[in-house]
Amino acid sequence: MASLPLQASAPPDETPYVGRTIATENFPVASRLISSRFRPVIIAYYRMARLADDIADHPGLAGPEKVRRLDAIDAVLAGRAEPQPHEAPEQAARDVREAFAARGLAIEHARHLLQAFRSDALNRPCRTWSDLLAYCRYSAAPVGRFVLDLHGEPRDAWIAADALCSALQILNHLQDCAADWRTLRRLYVPQDWLSEAGLEPDAMLGTHAAPALRRVLDRVLDGVDRLHQAAAPLPRLIADRGLRMQAIAVLALSRHLARRLRRRDPLAARVGVSGFEKTMALAYGAATGWWR
Repeated sequence: MASLPLQASAPPDETPYVGRTIATENFPVASRLISSRFRPVIIAYYRMARLADDIADHPGLAGPEKVRRLDAIDAVLAGRAEPQPHEAPEQAARDVREAFAARGLAIEHARHLLQAFRSDALNRPCRTWSDLLAYCRYSAAPVGRFVLDLHGEPRDAWIAADALCSALQILNHLQDCAADWRTLRRLYVPQDWLSEAGLEPDAMLGTHAAPALRRVLDRVLDGVDRLHQAAAPLPRLIADRGLRMQAIAVLALSRHLARRLRRRDPLAARVGVSGFEKTMALAYGAATGWWR
C-alpha cells in the first residue's frame, strides 16, 4: 500500500518534521488481508495518529506549543471545534470523528492516543516498568481496541490485544532508544533498572551497548516476552478471518523483532524488519489463520 504524505502542520517558515508512514512501519497497518470495508477507516485513524505523533516528536517545537497543537486535535475529535484551514492534523481528526460516528465507534479510541502524545511532548519519564506499561495503555492499547471494535469483535479479546500492542510499542522504543535520548531527551527504558545497573541515561549515547546496558535492554525484552505470552490467545479470539490472519502475522513479526534485538545492538545501528520479512509474515498469517 502506498504511503500517505503525512507531516505535522507548521508555520510557513518552519521545516516540518516527518516521521514514519504506513510503508515504513515495522508491522502491517492495513494489509490486504483486512477487508476493504475496514481499510479506509484504519488508514484515516493511522493518518490522524501519525500526524499527532509527529507533532509530539518534532525537535523544533517547545513542549507547550506541542501540547497546544495536540489539544486542538483533541477538540476536533471531541466535537468541540472544527478544523482550522490548512491544519492537516485537525482535518485528519475531523475525518476520524466522522468515520467513527458513522460506525458507532467510541471516539475515546482516538482521544486516548493524545494523552500519550501529550506525555511525549512534555518528556515525562518512565521511572519503572509499571510506568512504561501505563504509558502503553494510552499509546498502544487504543489501537488494538479500535481495530477489534471496528470488526465487531468481542471485548474478551482486549486483554490479549493490549499485550500485543504494548509489546509492539516497547520494541519500537528499544529500536529508537539512542535517537530518542540524543534528539529528544526522551527515555522509555525504566529509569530504576538503569539505576540498579549503575547507569545514567547518557549510557544511550554510546556507539554500542556496554555489558551493563545490554543486561538492562535484555531485561526489557524479558518483559516483552511475557507480553507475547499474554498475547498468544489473540488470533483464536478473533472471528473475522482477515483480521485473524493479520494478528497472526503481527504476532510473528513482533516475536521475530524481539529475538533480533537480543542478538543485535540497537545503539550500533537501528534494528528492524525488512519488507520481505513483513511479506513472509503476512503469507504465514494467511496460511495459518484460515480456520479459527
